[in-house]
Amino acid sequence: MRRNISKILSLLLLFVTFQNGFCQSKVPQLSHDVATKWFELQLQLIPRTPGFTPPVVSRALGYSGLTLYESLVHGMPHYKSLTGELQELNKLPLPEKDQTYDWEIVANNAQSEIILALYSSNNKENTSIITELKDAINLKLKKGVNEKIYKASVKYGEEIANAIYKYSKNDGGHNAEKNNFPKDFKASPGSCMWTPIGNQSALQPYWGSNRTFIKGNADFDLPIPPKCDIGNSSLMFSQAVEVYSVGKNLSEEQKEIALFWADDAGKTFTPPGHGVSIALQLIKKENFNLEKTAETLCRIGIAVNDAFISCWKCKFKYNILRPTSFIQTTIDPNWKSLLENPPFPEYTSGHGTVSGAIAAVLSDMFGYNYHFVDNSHEARGLKPRSFDSFFEFAQEAALSRLYGGIHYRMSNEEGLKNGKRIGKIACELKLKMKDS
Repeated sequence: MRRNISKILSLLLLFVTFQNGFCQSKVPQLSHDVATKWFELQLQLIPRTPGFTPPVVSRALGYSGLTLYESLVHGMPHYKSLTGELQELNKLPLPEKDQTYDWEIVANNAQSEIILALYSSNNKENTSIITELKDAINLKLKKGVNEKIYKASVKYGEEIANAIYKYSKNDGGHNAEKNNFPKDFKASPGSCMWTPIGNQSALQPYWGSNRTFIKGNADFDLPIPPKCDIGNSSLMFSQAVEVYSVGKNLSEEQKEIALFWADDAGKTFTPPGHGVSIALQLIKKENFNLEKTAETLCRIGIAVNDAFISCWKCKFKYNILRPTSFIQTTIDPNWKSLLENPPFPEYTSGHGTVSGAIAAVLSDMFGYNYHFVDNSHEARGLKPRSFDSFFEFAQEAALSRLYGGIHYRMSNEEGLKNGKRIGKIACELKLKMKDS
């Protein structure tokens, strides 16, 4: 009789241990699936959400990446929270002691909550799409998890997201999608100063004053652009002549490059989204676990957010006119660029800056001589492009703006340098414990 009771107790103990072990799986043991599904959804939501211009997109990807990481970090034994590391991020909710969590459920509900907050204020139709994905993932993950653990996991995910959303409200970009073109902004007059072309208004002229995640990422002096006088005696003239000459003699390959990297707002997921698209392709290819996926997407989000703030600060500080304006005034009044001119000053290149930042992070996560194929625009009929390193893709993305007639060479090169600097700093963020 005692032997039978002992056997029964042993079986019960084994069952409980199995159940708890199943629910207590650490993040390194889990698939990237939850994370990649949510970031793929964001890439779909970006072009359909009014006001999601590149700066706004960079901010959304920054906070969703941070939310992913913070929702999982207490299930990542060798990692630590970014509280105290990022500007003004001093406190976040902690897991309850002695409470078991299912970390995939935590991440799922955290992503749902932060993406709902960021993407639905200007498009209520996004709400049902976001909720449907959350419910579908919860339904799948709930199997085999007891109700107490499930509810605690949902609750903790929502708490993390709400805390980070509250943190986001004080950065200067809250609800920016509703006011991309402030009416109180007046462009600076003067020779070679940028002025809106046609009926344009300045896009996010105050974005450079936003809070960066990493202190100091927008507190610097970029090289001063060459003196610009309308005429053929300035250094800027030689820059404009190159844009003119290249634009008049574009090869088919150069046109393809310009169009592949155009990433127009309202039509695509924009340049920061393109970087995330590349990351998602490679995360799946390398089958990253959830831990490494969270680190990758968090670092990319921080890098693209800070890159756009830094770039926009520079743009509206120097207020340099576009090549189209210079060329039509000085060289050829009938010249037209291949791509449409964006509604903000020229120096430095946003494409160059954000591509440099993304390339630095991806190089750190995947390797510095990593061959890959970018299929980001295959669904739009654009041929995939192949690269032998991430800095090669960044160089091409920056150069694409010269081919498109959007930027002078100097702006692409200086933007690329600054982006690499910001990406390197994002890679140096102390996410891991000292003894790991």
